Amino acid sequence: AQSAFGGAIDILVNVAGGLIARKTLAEMDVDFFKTVVDLNLTSTFLTTQACVPHMAPGSAIVNLASQAGRDGGGPGASAYACSKGAVMTFTRAMAKELGPQNIRVNSLCPGMISTTFHDTFSKDEVRKNVAGATPLRREGDPAEIADTVLYLASDASSFITGVNIDTNGGLFFS
Repeated sequence: AQSAFGGAIDILVNVAGGLIARKTLAEMDVDFFKTVVDLNLTSTFLTTQACVPHMAPGSAIVNLASQAGRDGGGPGASAYACSKGAVMTFTRAMAKELGPQNIRVNSLCPGMISTTFHDTFSKDEVRKNVAGATPLRREGDPAEIADTVLYLASDASSFITGVNIDTNGGLFFS
């Protein structure tokens, strides 16, 4: 990227991730667990490791975690929840490690957002119940997640690092 665009990397957004399938502990084998962890956590680690040497002071890294990383997720999502919880911990660890280089590292925890992820993995009744249980009584919009990422990547958040922003309509505390 540096040679293609000429200059340092200013912003890294680690957004790759997914549930793959809902599997209970009894249904899951170690290969499935590792695949989910690789998709959600190892990809964040490897991309960050590759980009940091090319990042200038004042740069920002934004990692997408999940509400599931906070609350354990829904039925059959334990591998996903574990991996997203680890993304939050990785974020705090990298904030400490990269702070002296003036590289900020933050994450956000989307909740029930109107995306193909929930179209695929969440039943309509569950979506309705979760949205109804949030203080704002609705699902989030992908643009609201993008706006939060933009804020964390911008100079408007220049004194914020190691923080996880719950972007879930208040679901975390309700």
